[in-house]
Amino acid sequence: MTNSNIFIILALAVGFLISFASTPAVIALAHKIKAIDIPKDERRVHKKPIPLIGGLAIFYGFAVSVTCFATMERELIGILIGSVIMVTVGIFDDKFDLNAKLKLLFQLIAAGIVIYFGVDIQFVANPFVKWFGPEYISLGLWSIPLTMIWIIGVTNAVNLIDGLDGLAAGVSSIASVALLSLTLISQNHNAAIITAALAGAGIGFLPYNFNPAKIFMGDTGSTFLGFVLACISIQGIMKTYALVSFAVPVLILGLPIFDTLFAIIRRILKRKPIMSADRGHLHHRLLDMGFSQKQTVAILYTLTSILCLTAVVMSLKDVWRGLFLVVAVVVILVVTFLTMESKHDKSSEEENSNEKD
Repeated sequence: MTNSNIFIILALAVGFLISFASTPAVIALAHKIKAIDIPKDERRVHKKPIPLIGGLAIFYGFAVSVTCFATMERELIGILIGSVIMVTVGIFDDKFDLNAKLKLLFQLIAAGIVIYFGVDIQFVANPFVKWFGPEYISLGLWSIPLTMIWIIGVTNAVNLIDGLDGLAAGVSSIASVALLSLTLISQNHNAAIITAALAGAGIGFLPYNFNPAKIFMGDTGSTFLGFVLACISIQGIMKTYALVSFAVPVLILGLPIFDTLFAIIRRILKRKPIMSADRGHLHHRLLDMGFSQKQTVAILYTLTSILCLTAVVMSLKDVWRGLFLVVAVVVILVVTFLTMESKHDKSSEEENSNEKD
């Protein structure tokens, strides 16, 4: 076993242990500063106050682990600085419920920092290279705005699925393991260490976050996880798997990405503000169909695992087989969402008619 592989295992283990061991202290801190999630509307699935800022334990496990075992490359320094910004803003948001525009401003700043430190999407692969065009299409001036959109989009997508006990932490951990597998296959050892640290920290938090949750990760955790996953997918995957560089991370992060896209489309069609909250997310629909919290989370874990497995297969096989898998998965997701949309609308109409009667 090489030193790199030992460091990867240690990064996973240390991330897990520190996150697991520090979560009780974070619970006490949340109570002390009164960072508590009190259910105020029907979107909240929990019925009693739960402490927030659990993401602080995940960040602590991740930061200590990568500091001990990863090579402090320029890109990693940028990711750590951006992560500190995301976690700090997340703590204030969990405590004071910050304005959405202010949070977006800090997300732009964090994304700008990692781009400055070299984490950027410089090209996209040409899947039709056998017939025409270059193998890589340089983004040029489009590199910065597209990287910004990716980082901020994934950050908020992970934040939006944080609606059930263990959901965002589990989905992020599964995605981290998939990214870890791909970085190992491509022998990108430093990216593998970073991803292992993130996976370990996320898994270490889960025992406290499973239903019934003792603590929520809050925006402190969900935005941090989304931010780091977005950065790792650029640094560890998009710059390695050329022919499928964009499709692979999209699949790995498919659940939060597709759920967010459908939320945006749904709100536009209903002429509601894009940033408005509703009970239309996939986990809400599964609950409305009669599944329990634990069953819903298990279903979404399974879906995420299938998407991640598809991404790994796509990276190993020829590009057309991979693209066929992508199309098949997307079709299944679209049909599933549309079916659930129809059932959700019918149930809403029935509830409204019953209320009138």
